Amino acid sequence: MRFLVGGYSADSGGIATGIGVLLAGEPDSGSAAGPLAVVGEAVSASSPSWVSWNEGTDVAYATLEAEGTVRAFRRIGEDRFAPLGDAVEAGEAVCHVAVSPDGGTLVATCWGDGRVVRYPLASDGRIGRPSFAPPAADPSAPGGAAGAVSDVEAAAAEVGIDLGALGLGGRGDADLFGGRGLDGVGGLDAMALFGGDADAAALTGPVDRPEPAVERVSRAHQTVFLPGGLVATSDLGFDLVRFWRLVDGRLRPLHDVSLPYGSGPRHMVWHPSGHLYVVTEYSCEVFALARDEAGRWRVVSGAPLGAGTLAGDSAAELAPSRDGAFLYAGVRGSNTIAVVAVRGAGESLAPVALVEAGVDWPRHHLVVRDTLLVAGERSDDVVSLTLDIRSGVPGRVRHRTSAPSPTCLTPLV
Repeated sequence: MRFLVGGYSADSGGIATGIGVLLAGEPDSGSAAGPLAVVGEAVSASSPSWVSWNEGTDVAYATLEAEGTVRAFRRIGEDRFAPLGDAVEAGEAVCHVAVSPDGGTLVATCWGDGRVVRYPLASDGRIGRPSFAPPAADPSAPGGAAGAVSDVEAAAAEVGIDLGALGLGGRGDADLFGGRGLDGVGGLDAMALFGGDADAAALTGPVDRPEPAVERVSRAHQTVFLPGGLVATSDLGFDLVRFWRLVDGRLRPLHDVSLPYGSGPRHMVWHPSGHLYVVTEYSCEVFALARDEAGRWRVVSGAPLGAGTLAGDSAAELAPSRDGAFLYAGVRGSNTIAVVAVRGAGESLAPVALVEAGVDWPRHHLVVRDTLLVAGERSDDVVSLTLDIRSGVPGRVRHRTSAPSPTCLTPLV
């Protein structure tokens, strides 16, 4: 099986010089269980840290992170690509791009300045003019709406009052809620609070938050396209998952879901059960989000990645097992893979195991059938681990190959 390998170049402290090509077993096989080999470079590029592939047009899209741009590359051979048009402005430290299911839209997210950028895609895959989505608002900032909105919604829910049915929810009633409304830019969904007296705190008044050691900055990190034309983006700087709808070629904000302060939501996975799972970079947890009867998203549960995580660890990627029964989260620092079980109807999560990743700084990983491929950014390699189909737990390293500063593995089908 073939994969495109994104990586960091010298301008980002890495040694990659472009998008690499990884073979896992036979090139045209649907399995990745065989020996690994990086067989060359698909195209030269500067720090293509994330690569997305559109099979319909044979075009790959890469974030040129250090340059703050995105660029399209057309496939011109089995393992060769060429630039398609010029690089297009994105934002500071653009770190992720995603192609819509219909192939007509590209969305980029920027770690450095929090930008969320939408691009139209032409029929041949070329990137069009960018449109910049409304910026995120920090719910913990002085005068922010997080306390007022979450208190009202939590209290109403506690006594069985449906604000939407009363015409009060989602209207943007700044006077009623003491700040921004529930819809529009910066509107917040109910904020879930975990542990201790969290429920009581939500009902009795604003939650005390620690003074930040450094100024909080918006850091958009990933986009996931959801059924029904919805779009979700994560903002690990402001602890938000933001929900959007594409309207007239632009991203219209619907509402935000606030995760626990300082948790740092990074990457997300859509599950067939209808839940959206979010791994948090700073707190090393996974949260389950679901829509309520009014169609608004909220946090329904959360779980730690495991008791073995260490101070200073940071979570990276989140990937589901083939059957959706398990989630796999990469943990940088302790260099482990956390296994989390999905239980019930998808609303419950439980840590299962924490195993060695086999690499230094597991930046990205993905599941192909019974194989877990892991990219070691600092060890300059990619490894494969065999998954136990009953327990879901990865075994020891089966195959390994050198790869320059790998940050992303994308199936090339």
